[in-house]
Amino acid sequence: MLTSRHVLERPKAAVRPFALPALRHPLVSTLLADHRALLTDLLDGLGSPLHVVLPEVFEENVGRLRRAFADAGADAEILFAKKANKADCYVGSAAALGVGVDVASTPELVKALAGGVPGHRIGVSGPEKDDRLLALAVQHGCLVAVDSVSELGRLAEAARLAGRRADALLRSRTAGQPESRFGMSAAERDAAVGRCAERADHIRLRGFSFHLNGYGVAERAVAANEMIEHCLDARRRGSTSAELVDIGGGLPVRYVEPRLWSEFLAQDEPTHYHASRTFTDFYPYGGRPADQAIRAVMAHPVDGGESLAAKAGRHGIRFVVEPGRALLDQAGFTLFRVQQVDDRRESDGYAIVTAAGSSFSLSEQWFNSDYLPDPLLMPSRPGPDELFPACVAGSTCLESDMVTWRKIGFPQPVRRGDHLVYLNTAGYQMDSNESPFHDAPLPSKVVLRLDGEGTAPRWRLDGIR
Repeated sequence: MLTSRHVLERPKAAVRPFALPALRHPLVSTLLADHRALLTDLLDGLGSPLHVVLPEVFEENVGRLRRAFADAGADAEILFAKKANKADCYVGSAAALGVGVDVASTPELVKALAGGVPGHRIGVSGPEKDDRLLALAVQHGCLVAVDSVSELGRLAEAARLAGRRADALLRSRTAGQPESRFGMSAAERDAAVGRCAERADHIRLRGFSFHLNGYGVAERAVAANEMIEHCLDARRRGSTSAELVDIGGGLPVRYVEPRLWSEFLAQDEPTHYHASRTFTDFYPYGGRPADQAIRAVMAHPVDGGESLAAKAGRHGIRFVVEPGRALLDQAGFTLFRVQQVDDRRESDGYAIVTAAGSSFSLSEQWFNSDYLPDPLLMPSRPGPDELFPACVAGSTCLESDMVTWRKIGFPQPVRRGDHLVYLNTAGYQMDSNESPFHDAPLPSKVVLRLDGEGTAPRWRLDGIR
């Protein structure tokens, strides 16, 4: 007869993880299929984790977004959101393509200028920028998104001292998100428009911007329409140069097939994660592609039926957009070496794979969430075809250092010395939260290019030309 003690010690049933394979760009598929030995050599030589960055894909994404605006009949300036990835190669690609860069700090501005992007193609955003950043922005003729009336005064003073005229956008809170910590209230915006007129010798009001949390197409279109009305009002008050509406970033990226994403959300529960961890919010991994979102925003009806793009064109309004993740879609991936495997299948139903590195190099943890697309296993030697459920831990001494909390169904047992590939990590995942914890060096970034089918990839360390 079984006692309660025996019942408690009964092995847990094997876990059957939900498969959530990541979408793959053809270039990434070619690298993983035909150049695995090179990737292994780079990881062994440069250390784990290793970030592989692909400027060719970034350049494709620029072209795709440009076509989306053109198809919608909208005039738009693209500014790459520098904060989404620190790699220099993307700034170099932006400069070569005539794309601008959005920065929010002095070091980001310096890197954009050093990468060949002229000041008039650089937007400076972020709340309450310090005086050094404002002075540098004025000297180089950058477009400054002003977050408050007091910041507008400091920008005017920086322009006066430099004997220049600063180009400014007024960042305004939207009717849909009136409690945002970014931007001015209606009364503050009204006062700021007046200050621009008073200090016209040193401030040129170019238009309006806003900040939204979320990826809703309709909400972004409605907010953009509000900014068009602000431009028209500013013109009536004498600011004839008010012609720009900055719709920000927040363009969605599709990481997995939408059908699988819907099925995942329907069956998701705490038992699918190590320690039954619960998450309240995930990135919408199965959303529409960014170019489709742009077309939808531009086509959204405003004022009773006219599309947003048509209204903007009728009033001579041009758009500014600040994509980060959308321009980095499929433009990089991250490799980890497996350092150890704690096989707990008999006791817990799954294993814990320890990767050489930490969750600081897969930054979704920063958002109290989990990076959900399945990592790929690159085995060091053949193994049996056998479902191997496992989560992935970092190699630090932190209990919370989980690279992947979710239990992944690997196709064979994971062994020490194997490699894991996390796909599509260039946008915000690689370095937003990186840290030299335990005195570990920051991961290297390798720039890879394929010059045509059948050619060997050319590689270099990012930042070295």
